[in-house]
Amino acid sequence: MGKVHIEAVHFAVDSKLTELIESKLEKLNQFFDHIIDSEVILKVVKKESHNNKVVEIKMHVPGKELFAKKQEDSFEKAADEAVEALRRQIKKHKEKLQEV
Repeated sequence: MGKVHIEAVHFAVDSKLTELIESKLEKLNQFFDHIIDSEVILKVVKKESHNNKVVEIKMHVPGKELFAKKQEDSFEKAADEAVEALRRQIKKHKEKLQEV
C-alpha cells in the first residue's frame, strides 16, 4: 500500500479516525496490490444538518485515478461506503487489465 494522506477541512482529525481510514484502505490491497497512494479529504458541510460528514478518497493506481465521495451522518459510515465504492472500481480496473 502506498502512502495515505488524510486532510481535514477546518477541524482536527483524531488519531482513531485516521487509523480506521488507513486500515480500511489497507484492506484494498487484497484486491489489488499496485496501489500507489491515496488522498483522503474529510469535510463537514452545514454543521446543523444530518448526513453532513463528507469523505472524498482519491486513489492512484498504475494508469488510472480512482475517486469516491460519500456523505453520511458519521465519518466512519462515509469512509466505509467510499472504500466499498473504491473496491468495486478496483475490481473493474483489474478485470480490464486482465483482458489486455
